Amino acid sequence: MKLTRAIMLALAALVAAFAVGCGSPGESSDDAETTATTSATERVDVAAAGDVTLTVWDQEVRGGQDAQIRRLNEQFQEKYPNVTIRRVAKSFEDLNTTLKLAVSGPRAPDVVQANQGRPVMGSLVRARLLRPLTDYAEVYGWDDRYSKLLIDLNKFSADGRQFGTGDLYGLSQMGEIVGVFYNKRLVRRLPETLEQFEAQLAEAKRAGQTPIQFGNLDKWPGIHEYETVLGRYASPQAVSDFVFAADGASFDTPEFTEAASAIQGWARAGYFTEDFNGVGYDPAWQRFTRGESPYLIAGTWLVADLARAMGDDVGFMVLPGQSADDEPVALGGEGLPFTITTASRNPDVAAAYIDFITDANAARVLVETDNLPAMFVPEGVAPTDGLIGDVFAAWRALNEANGIIPYLDYATPTFYDDISGAIQELLAGKQSPEQFTAGVQSKFSEFTGSL
Repeated sequence: MKLTRAIMLALAALVAAFAVGCGSPGESSDDAETTATTSATERVDVAAAGDVTLTVWDQEVRGGQDAQIRRLNEQFQEKYPNVTIRRVAKSFEDLNTTLKLAVSGPRAPDVVQANQGRPVMGSLVRARLLRPLTDYAEVYGWDDRYSKLLIDLNKFSADGRQFGTGDLYGLSQMGEIVGVFYNKRLVRRLPETLEQFEAQLAEAKRAGQTPIQFGNLDKWPGIHEYETVLGRYASPQAVSDFVFAADGASFDTPEFTEAASAIQGWARAGYFTEDFNGVGYDPAWQRFTRGESPYLIAGTWLVADLARAMGDDVGFMVLPGQSADDEPVALGGEGLPFTITTASRNPDVAAAYIDFITDANAARVLVETDNLPAMFVPEGVAPTDGLIGDVFAAWRALNEANGIIPYLDYATPTFYDDISGAIQELLAGKQSPEQFTAGVQSKFSEFTGSL
């Protein structure tokens, strides 16, 4: 099986929707240059670069993620014995907390993973702490490796204000879907509608089970939980318009409020792990692997861990819609991109490294380690069986339906804290759905008023 050109075109079409809030590609002003500040014209001969130590910060710490990056790092060093990769692996939370200080310091890493969106990548671009990679994209042909959507998600104007247009600042390895993992021993028949899914949650609760394992101590999982439900109440266009600050976009709409009401109802009904706001993300999914719940809403970065723990007993699906005929919709896109810091002393070697970990060989390595590549997969490489087969089928269907919605925390420089804290209060019953959407909108309006 192959990710076909039809999928590529579908992804490109989705970009057109995303671009509404970004301004037209190529727009620029005195404050928003869209040309690279430095220029590479040919591939570097890494073998002739002398002895190089490349410091790389990544958050590929989970099972399959860690396996693929270790293998690719080893292959790169075998190919280029003159290069030593000094890998610094951090959790997502630790990376976000320490990244800006690290890249602005005297011993900045060469390559770092910097989360898409305004809170991290946008702020680093604005501070001129990341090197634009548009010239390297032309040298290595990176635009031909990805759909336009996934390329554009790693673009910013030089002032960090326009998201989705301007220079390229990074490349991602992983495609991502946040969906529903299910225990096949506990779920005998897959629900075809949201109503059927909720009926199964109620049935599991009556049977003494925790219907959905959920740990929100880390705060970010709540965004994924809410947005998974949101995709079944608001259109993908409405979510995208909000994230990209399109004219007239709002969080305080009936659809966003309905989604908040629905997920708060799940919490009140006891469909989530007890004391979920005090439970960590990892303990929650680990409970799911032990058969303590029929469902887990989580991202495809867990595929390798879940498959290893559960074998053939775990499957994956997108949350069903209001009708069985509804097109698939899910939160997703791509993983954190690898970027080059402006302080790097070896940007050409760093670019060659990023090229290596995102080429066709890298796509094969990702598949072999139970990961979903963001880059196009060579013919015959995509799996069709088991959990990873479910994931590839969902990825294909979502892209064909233009059903991928972007992460809400991309929206403003402070939105990760704004939305994650508000969701914690919503699910704890400390805010009504109406207070939740109005409060989040007020934070968003503070940002859009400054654009």
